Amino acid sequence: MYTPAREIRERFLRYFESRGHRIVPSASLVPDSDPTLMFVNAGMVPFKRTFLGEEQRPYSRATSSQKCVRVSGKHNDLENVGRTPRHHTFFEMLGNFSFGDYFKEGAIDFAWELLTQEMALPADRLAISVFRDDDEAAEHWQRGIGVPADRIYRLDEEENFWSMGDTGPCGPCSEIHLDYGRPDSCTAEHCDPSCDCGRWLEIWNLVFMQFNRDASGVMTPLPKPSIDTGGGLERWASVFQGVQSSYDTDLFKLALERGQEIAGVSLGEDPEKDVSLRVIADHARAVTFLIGDGVLPSNAGRGYVVRRILRRASRHAVFLGVNEPCLHAVVDAVIDEMASAYPDVAERRDFIRSRVRSDEERFLETLSKGLQILEEEISTLQDRGETVLPGESVFRLYDTFGFPVDLTADVLRGRGMSVDEAGFQSAMSEQKTRARAAWKGSGDEAVGEVHQRMANDLSTSFCGYQSLEAESPVTGLLVAGSPADAAEQGDAVELVVEETPFYAESGGQVGDVGVIVTPGGRVEVDDTLRPVEGLVVHRGKVAAGRVAVGELAQLTVDAAARAATVRNHSGTHLLHAALREVLGPQAAQKGSLVGPDRLRFDFTHDAPLTPDEIERIEDLANEWIEANAGAETREMPYDDAVKSGAIAIFEEKYGDDVRVVSFGPYSVELCGGTHATATGDIGLLKIISEQGIASGVRRIEALTGLGALRHIRRQERAFEDVAALLKTAPAEVPGRLEKLLDERRALQKQLDKLQRAQAGEAAGDLISQVREVGGTRVLGVRVDDLEAEAMRGMIDDLRNRLGSGVVLVVSASGGKVLLAAGVTKDQVATHKAGDLIREVARVVGGGGGGRPDFAQAGGKDASKIDEALERFHQLVGA
Repeated sequence: MYTPAREIRERFLRYFESRGHRIVPSASLVPDSDPTLMFVNAGMVPFKRTFLGEEQRPYSRATSSQKCVRVSGKHNDLENVGRTPRHHTFFEMLGNFSFGDYFKEGAIDFAWELLTQEMALPADRLAISVFRDDDEAAEHWQRGIGVPADRIYRLDEEENFWSMGDTGPCGPCSEIHLDYGRPDSCTAEHCDPSCDCGRWLEIWNLVFMQFNRDASGVMTPLPKPSIDTGGGLERWASVFQGVQSSYDTDLFKLALERGQEIAGVSLGEDPEKDVSLRVIADHARAVTFLIGDGVLPSNAGRGYVVRRILRRASRHAVFLGVNEPCLHAVVDAVIDEMASAYPDVAERRDFIRSRVRSDEERFLETLSKGLQILEEEISTLQDRGETVLPGESVFRLYDTFGFPVDLTADVLRGRGMSVDEAGFQSAMSEQKTRARAAWKGSGDEAVGEVHQRMANDLSTSFCGYQSLEAESPVTGLLVAGSPADAAEQGDAVELVVEETPFYAESGGQVGDVGVIVTPGGRVEVDDTLRPVEGLVVHRGKVAAGRVAVGELAQLTVDAAARAATVRNHSGTHLLHAALREVLGPQAAQKGSLVGPDRLRFDFTHDAPLTPDEIERIEDLANEWIEANAGAETREMPYDDAVKSGAIAIFEEKYGDDVRVVSFGPYSVELCGGTHATATGDIGLLKIISEQGIASGVRRIEALTGLGALRHIRRQERAFEDVAALLKTAPAEVPGRLEKLLDERRALQKQLDKLQRAQAGEAAGDLISQVREVGGTRVLGVRVDDLEAEAMRGMIDDLRNRLGSGVVLVVSASGGKVLLAAGVTKDQVATHKAGDLIREVARVVGGGGGGRPDFAQAGGKDASKIDEALERFHQLVGA
């Protein structure tokens, strides 16, 4: 019976919910706290710390449909996408999880009941694989479930044993396969689920986390064995919709239809065109969700992967004859299909579309430029009588211009040439090394072992919403990073108490500062941190006396610093709301920093804000401040909070119950920070800067309260000083400046005219220095104190006077060396200005390049100009 994918997803989750599992929404594709992963690539990734025992959850059973991407590392499906029925870059992983609750029998029972009873899949079409030594699982499948022994296959570790890494949790797994029947083409003696003949479709993998493997390979039983299962929604859709390829399911239907409309081709007409259509549909899904989760196309780290996927899809569109941006239209179709399950992508539709389109446009431009450069490289090869394009040149086309390697190879093949594959791979390896160095991983840094050990025995509650003072015993102490019972004056310490009014750095808000006083000493706190959930560490220095574990401490937060931070944090909420009001919901928060001295807010947006937009944002925020709307904080379940309209920051990690902070009807956000009692407390909000910090990400810095007022006064004083220098009234400054600039522009024109005239006269004098080198007229001269534009004019004049020949002008000016070379049209076949100037510039410690007929360069060492001129004459004569 045909079952839509959205119904499969819903029925899976509801089945497990009815059996005591918590439905956990899909996490972001960017791993929260796992620096080892580029993207979430399996359903268990968001639960990794739970499986490792590093975090506790208020439930022992969970179920999810997790967004996943596999494009790097050992799980790299990119090259197979579109060519096989089931490989995808983006997919959803259906899963159920047990954290020390049920184990093998429970997981097997649930899986069999869901598939054969709830989903009505014929049991006789299913086969089971187990790890060769897992008698417990094999016996339950046979005796407990009733699967015939000849339908249970024992396979080796490669097929049926799972591990989180070289060390750590691991265990056997059991897979459920759909049997399509042995094809005539299968030549295997024993056709089991490890055979790749196409008979078997793995639809569910049940992982039994049973052991902990140490560095020597020894496995010891875990005290609380757990369950991690995963089944791809796309595969399930193919099964329950009666098709063999997931591209034939409803998950891809709209995207494929849109691709066919744009390209004017139909599936089934041409196998290679079918591949391109499927690649476009698949990659549109990946870029939709990656950009939706805030990963924007760039040249490093995760952004580089997104750009690679996006441009690969665009390249396939070109293969189909589409030479204009089109992927953004396919993204629209993807959002139409997925919006019901993922409303956040629908909310960010305009932003996602615009990011995809702008990168497509850039790629198509560079594709054209890449072809032009490739033609120049081919011309150079032909001149040299060579037939292999160096790997370094191939990589430059690929890396700088996004020019696909296989497209380079196709063009070369048509000219009887080939790619230096080994050289390209070498350059690629170097680039990957640089990329890994640039990519710093994701999420939090690894928790320090000492803090983790402290958290096993200690915890801290926060009372700082109600008060800035508290009395509490000292329960833990670190001196210079090591546990201690006491600390003396001058020691750098980290101090832990049972209850604190100090806010620990979190959610962009900096940690509180203040003092902690004990009967014997005083600690000046310069930061407050939460290195482990539940543990608050006060970092500072013992300013006087001695402090010791067990003493009763009086904790006092710096009230002025907290008040200033509160104004800035509440101002950030109003700023966020105003940005969304003016720019639209795609202006999503990407990060923030809130301290006592300023606030910083990063958000997604494609273009610099206009002065009008900044004014509208400021006006809205200050209108809301003037309204003096009261703050309201409520504790509620996460799902209820989001349904009520509260804004959740996607990259943030929330618990089941969240704190909702509201300021009238203007702003409603999930936030654990400290806030003003009413918007009027903020006083004033002033934006002081706005700039781009990454592709598609902007940053605003702003001030509130007295900080904003002081900034305005400084600006006023600076403006008054300018007026005094101009000897005019402040109101007349713009007109006076414009008049001075007009006068300056007029003088500059006169100066340029005089320089051109002088250059022309000089050119006439210099023509007498022409040499004949190997039958070519060559002129290399030094003319100091020339600007670049004047040099260009001189080159043009000298070329015209020569009629046929090669010219180089070198000028020393302001401690730097400028070089310009020109070649007349009849000489570019044998002498290229770009090649000549590149070599000559090295002599004076510089570099440059340009076209075959004109090129420019710069250098540092004026003392070697004569040597550079001589080198120029040698090169022409070579």
